[in-house]
Amino acid sequence: MFRFIHTSDLHLGKPFGRHGEDVRGRLRQARHGALNRLAQAARAQGAGVVLLAGDTFDQQTPAPAITRQALNAMAQEHDIRWVLMPGNHDSLAATELWQTIERDKPDNVITALTNAPLDLGGAYVLPAPCTTRNPGRDLTQEMAQPTPQGALRIGLGHGGIHDFASLGSVAADGPSGTIAPDRATQAGLDYLGLGDWHGQIKVTANTWYSGTPEPDSFKHAHGGTALAVSIAGAGAQPEVTIVPTGEIAWQRIALELTPLDDCNAALSEALPALATRRDTLLQVTAQGRLGVQQMQHLRRALVQVGPDFLSLSQDLDAVLLAHDATDLEAIDPSGGALRHAADALSAKAQDGDLSAADRRVAATALAQLFSFVAGEDA
Repeated sequence: MFRFIHTSDLHLGKPFGRHGEDVRGRLRQARHGALNRLAQAARAQGAGVVLLAGDTFDQQTPAPAITRQALNAMAQEHDIRWVLMPGNHDSLAATELWQTIERDKPDNVITALTNAPLDLGGAYVLPAPCTTRNPGRDLTQEMAQPTPQGALRIGLGHGGIHDFASLGSVAADGPSGTIAPDRATQAGLDYLGLGDWHGQIKVTANTWYSGTPEPDSFKHAHGGTALAVSIAGAGAQPEVTIVPTGEIAWQRIALELTPLDDCNAALSEALPALATRRDTLLQVTAQGRLGVQQMQHLRRALVQVGPDFLSLSQDLDAVLLAHDATDLEAIDPSGGALRHAADALSAKAQDGDLSAADRRVAATALAQLFSFVAGEDA
C-alpha cells in the first residue's frame, strides 16, 4: 500500500490586493500555515509523501522571504517528503526561483523540474512541469514513458482537460484546457493528480483535481481540501479521501426576499455559526423585492454583524424596492418637497430604461431619505 497526499495551487505570496491590510495579512499567514496542515494530514492518513501539482508559489519572482520560509516550513516537517512541480504561475521560466529552491532546499524536498520519472520507493511519479505560463500543448503526453515492471505509476500534471465543461465546472483558474481527459488510461497510470483548478473535482476514479488547500476566492463552494490517496498495488483502483485543510472560509449567502419576509430573520438564519465568523470572509447577495423600511433594516443588520467577520461584503443591487403608500407617506405626509423628491427617486429606482447603477443610486438615496425622516442612521 502506497499512501500520499495530493495537493496543488497553494499560491504562496498571493497579494490579495482587493482586501485591507489586516485581511491580507491573515490570508497570507493562512496560506503559509497550510504547509503544516498538509503535513498533519499526511501523518493522520499514514502517508509519508506530499505531492504538490504546481503553483506552490503565486509568482515567478516571489519575495526571498516567501521562498525561504516555505522551505523552512517543509524542513521542519522532516518526516514528510515534499515533491514540488512547477505550475503555470511558478513555471520553469522562473529560473531564478527554481535555482534558489535547488540551492536552499532541505533533504526532504524533491523538485520535479523535468519529465523524468521520480522513484519514491516502489512508486514512480511521472511529472509534467509547466515550461511557461501558457505552454500551449499537452505536457502530460510524456507520461507514457516506461518504469520498472510492477511499479506504481503516479502522474502529476497542471492544466485543464479538453471536456472540462462537460463535468459541470466553472471557468479555469489558469491556462485553457489542453490535457487529454483519458491521459491516465493512455499512459498506464494508477493515479493522475492534477492542479490548476482551485476547486476539488473527481474526473474519473483515478484522475482528480485536488483543489487548493487554502481557498482564495468565493468561486468554489467548498473549503480548502487536499486528497489522501492510497493504492494497494499496480493496477488497483486508488482509494481517495477528501481531507479538509483550509483555515479561512470564503462563504457566500444568497437571500431570496419578498415584501412579506422578515429580512433580518432570513439573514440571521443564513449566517454561519458565531464561533467560525472570525475566520470567515462572507459575501451576502440578495434578490427579490423589499419595502423601503425592510431594506433599511437589512442594511442596518449587515452593518451590525459585519465586525463579527474577517471581512463582510454585500451586493444588494438585484433587490427591487417595493414602494407603497405607507413608505412614501412616512417620508412626508403633507405632500411637500420631500414627498416630491421621494416620488421622483422611487420612479427612477424602478425605471427599467435606466442602468442598474443609476437605479441603485436612486434606491440608495430613497432609503437614506427615509432614514433621515425616520431619525435613523443611514
